[in-house]
Amino acid sequence: MNKTDPFPTVDHQADVCVVGGGMAGLCAALAAARHGAHTVLMHDRPVLGGNASSECRVHICGADRHNRRPFLRETGILEELRLENLRRNPNRNFSVWDAVLYDAARTQPGLTLLLNCSCLDAAMEGSRIASVTGWQGTTQTWQRVQAAVFVDCSGDAVLAPLTGAQWRMGREARSEYGESIAPEVADARTMGMTLMFQAREYPTPQVFEPPTWAYVFEKEEDLPYGAAGHHWWHQGYWWLEIGGEQDPLHDTEALRDELLRIALGVWDHIKNRGDHGAANWALEWLQFLPAKRESRRYIGDHVLTQGDIETGGRFPDAVAYGGWPMDDHHPAGFWAARLGSPATVFHPVDAPYGIPYRALYSANVDNLLFAGRNASCTHAAMSSTRVMGTGCSMGQAVGTAAAMAARLGVMPRQLGGRIGDLQQALLADDAYLLGIARETPPLTRSATLSASQGDPEPVRDGVTRPVGDNRHGWLARPGDWIAYRFSHRSRVERADLVLDSALDSLIALSHTQRDDQLTAPPPPLPKVFRLEGLVGEAWQPLARVEGNYQRLVRVPIGRELSGVRLTIEQTWGAPQTWVYGFSVLEKQG
Repeated sequence: MNKTDPFPTVDHQADVCVVGGGMAGLCAALAAARHGAHTVLMHDRPVLGGNASSECRVHICGADRHNRRPFLRETGILEELRLENLRRNPNRNFSVWDAVLYDAARTQPGLTLLLNCSCLDAAMEGSRIASVTGWQGTTQTWQRVQAAVFVDCSGDAVLAPLTGAQWRMGREARSEYGESIAPEVADARTMGMTLMFQAREYPTPQVFEPPTWAYVFEKEEDLPYGAAGHHWWHQGYWWLEIGGEQDPLHDTEALRDELLRIALGVWDHIKNRGDHGAANWALEWLQFLPAKRESRRYIGDHVLTQGDIETGGRFPDAVAYGGWPMDDHHPAGFWAARLGSPATVFHPVDAPYGIPYRALYSANVDNLLFAGRNASCTHAAMSSTRVMGTGCSMGQAVGTAAAMAARLGVMPRQLGGRIGDLQQALLADDAYLLGIARETPPLTRSATLSASQGDPEPVRDGVTRPVGDNRHGWLARPGDWIAYRFSHRSRVERADLVLDSALDSLIALSHTQRDDQLTAPPPPLPKVFRLEGLVGEAWQPLARVEGNYQRLVRVPIGRELSGVRLTIEQTWGAPQTWVYGFSVLEKQG
């Protein structure tokens, strides 16, 4: 990167630069670009999605716990991507999922994608980042990005050592934050990394000959959870995990080699050492990039703790949420059973919890935000927040905040005085925030609302999903309509609809063999609907949407009208549906 370097440097000017294109980083980059920021996404792999990509194939967990807690699924950008995947990928192919994520980034206006580009350097101007530089091996060029705001979603917090941002790694002492699940004495141990595999059944017997260097596991008790733990070999096992007792950064190559020895030894056990019913099964895919759980964590203005999670995290500056249990994997991973310990302990989280904005920007680097497993959390809290659904919730929040900060010409911390604006921007984009409702647009609030049947009022209460016993929606069947009439003719710019994407169903891409897993757009989701505008006393066609498969639908209108009516024509198969939000927005200024 000096004047004698034989490799050229390509310069990029941006408002926002996101480092790391896993699920959190992708959501951050899409959010920033959609809010008007010229955004660059630098990612060190050829595919997006991180642990959820075809390279690792980990299913995205979140607050709904694989639909065991219905109606808590993360909406917003993650929901959009998952619904797109249901439409395009009925066979649950992870390479097709890669293409869905790539298409979302590649076609997003205002977003520049730098794949196969590893961030290696950062230039500072005082306490702010001026630029970051990455090496793009496929083009043999240095890629340098100057930006107003930087977002680190690399998982390993790569910008921390490059910028002097405060960070820590390992487990805090129990006394530091009063965390009952923390160890008595602080240490450098972390949760390990996992190597998955997938297997396929054939009509004839399949032979497996392990390499000479694979481990040999003769007995069931040689494996975590014994015989009961390896009955689902079509997907592989999360407990093929080690690394928490080593350096999760600098020892990764050696740990990968050790994980391969374990994984192939486990498959040898299933195939060759006892009758497991696997005679016709063969390996179809073996992971070579371990899926990592933990390494560096940033220090923000707030450090999220076990106590915050257990008390529901009702922060005034909440911009994201979680709900996965504190799933604290033993540092020894696969070998923990030989120490007399379980591979993981699920410490309960009884209710979803909010994540404050103050835990998503650096305490000492002025223009640095972050999201995902490197957010400002203790080890105990991070054992819950690290899952990718929660990372997407954080990612959309920081991407939106980064765009807002760049547009206003302020540092991320200064948005604390405008947190309500940030929260409302997130809610308008169908993110969910615990206990915070979207402000009803003035034209929607003042209009008279009627429907062909039922009580339509919940569509404008600002809450767009069932919460407790309140559905917060209008129940409709094909042919039903809901309409606003205005007190005077108004210039209506668009209508925003939040539709029923079955938040009580399982739509995560996964190879788990659950009968309730959807592989097509959710049956209650409206597939065909129409909007009409009131001109005088007549309803005139505005738009007819066919083949809809999204939950959040924005329909441009741009007309002077006295009312707007929505009619549901067809669902994806269910006899009824819910409309959770219906807003009409007037031209501003």
